[in-house]
Amino acid sequence: MERTLIIIKPDGVQRGLVGEVIKRFEARGLRIAGLKLMQISRELAEAHYAEHRGKPFFEGTVQFITSSPVVVMCLEGPNAIAAARQTMGATRPTEAAPGSIRADFGLDISRNIVHGSDGPETAAREIALYFKPEELISYQRAGDVWLKE
Repeated sequence: MERTLIIIKPDGVQRGLVGEVIKRFEARGLRIAGLKLMQISRELAEAHYAEHRGKPFFEGTVQFITSSPVVVMCLEGPNAIAAARQTMGATRPTEAAPGSIRADFGLDISRNIVHGSDGPETAAREIALYFKPEELISYQRAGDVWLKE
């Protein structure tokens, strides 16, 4: 079982796409292990994007992610990171596969609706930034037996 962090960014919240985004991940077979609406502080945003400090887009990225509430989710399932990334689509909406979240709703690279962890180490670090261990719940859904051998 693998976990990943998903953030529905300020543009997704402000455009009323939260339900649609969650629906797509659930329809894909991923389970919600943690979910919350929150306002990201500057300190948390800087920690989240620490590897980009010093890059030209860092300040704009921090300002954007802190500009409005976001929805953060910990999703789990077999190959959750790859499944979530495919569901989201490429970072640049114009390069995202048709039917993906970013292709259907994204406007540009910085207004692309959703963030998702890009690997297991990143997922572990990002999940720990947003969720305490006791806030995450693993469980089985009745239909999970139909999703994998």
